[in-house]
Amino acid sequence: MKTLTVELGERSYPIFIGQGLLGQAELVKPYVTGTQVLIVSNTTVAPLYLEKAKQAFSEYDVKTVVLPDGEQYKNLDVLNQIFDVAIENRFDRKCTFVALGGGVIGDMTGFAAASYQRGVNFLQIPTTLLSQVDSSVGGKTGVNHPKGKNMIGAFHQPECVVIDTDTLNTLEDRELSAGLAEVIKYGLIVDYPFFEWLEQNLPGLLARDPVILAEAIERSCQNKATIVAKDEKEAGLRALFNLGHTFGHAIEAGMGYGNWLHGEGVSAGMMQAVYLSKLMGDLTQADQDRIAAILQSSHLPVLPPKEMSTQQFLDLMAGDKKVQAGQIRLVLLKTIGKAYVTGDYPVELLERTLVEYR
Repeated sequence: MKTLTVELGERSYPIFIGQGLLGQAELVKPYVTGTQVLIVSNTTVAPLYLEKAKQAFSEYDVKTVVLPDGEQYKNLDVLNQIFDVAIENRFDRKCTFVALGGGVIGDMTGFAAASYQRGVNFLQIPTTLLSQVDSSVGGKTGVNHPKGKNMIGAFHQPECVVIDTDTLNTLEDRELSAGLAEVIKYGLIVDYPFFEWLEQNLPGLLARDPVILAEAIERSCQNKATIVAKDEKEAGLRALFNLGHTFGHAIEAGMGYGNWLHGEGVSAGMMQAVYLSKLMGDLTQADQDRIAAILQSSHLPVLPPKEMSTQQFLDLMAGDKKVQAGQIRLVLLKTIGKAYVTGDYPVELLERTLVEYR
């Protein structure tokens, strides 16, 4: 088992990464408050891992909530199912919520924990690659609104993150690829040696080699933990994690939540950001081809959906939560491994990107 730490002073917390961690009571016990535990999962993950996860909390009063699976259910109506169970069972302020699932479950459980009685304890047990390397770390929680992704939420850090790499054995190939988009993102924005390592080790990742997967997860989490420690609430540096996300969120909303997976939208969105970076004179055609090659080899889309018009993209991007004073802020690349956040780009180049990169 590897242990990383997200350094946030008194609110620092560990990330445990390894095989066979699910169900280990001694691992989670130091991070549970009170006697009541509410485990939130979904209809895909619960049949596979809920009983095993409950073993880690056998000495507590455990209740469970099983939500429908899918991004389309990440909304306030479904969120109320978590509150219903907590209130019906008289959960108090010392209770602990546990997220067992992918990014949707993690985001919703975290937001429920941030909101219930103005904030209760919670733990993350992510079961998809995307949630293990991205959404479970850093304390971003929330739900979607029909007009925008994650527009309703809060920063609420977990007490610990338990990453059992064995859960990836049952992950669908499409979901594994979606997670790889976020892994590749770290190489693009801050870690060129990691990008090179990914190019060399991609066959092993796709084959689910446990050693290679664990290495990719650890390096991704370390990159995220380092930046979150410096910028917990995205005042500046942490925004680098949004490479491709403003485009990608527009794709998710425009195509209907759940039709494009988050990682798929991010993949196409990163390529749109790469194309704009090339128009800005920073990246070369060779850079663009190299980035497209690793995404395509990961079985990810590199082009945005043809059904979406330029105006639809602009309208949805204008409603993104990263917009400041009406200005769409984007993450662009200076080189592979070095990103920056800017609103200072020619609007005509953004429009050219949306028209030409199809």
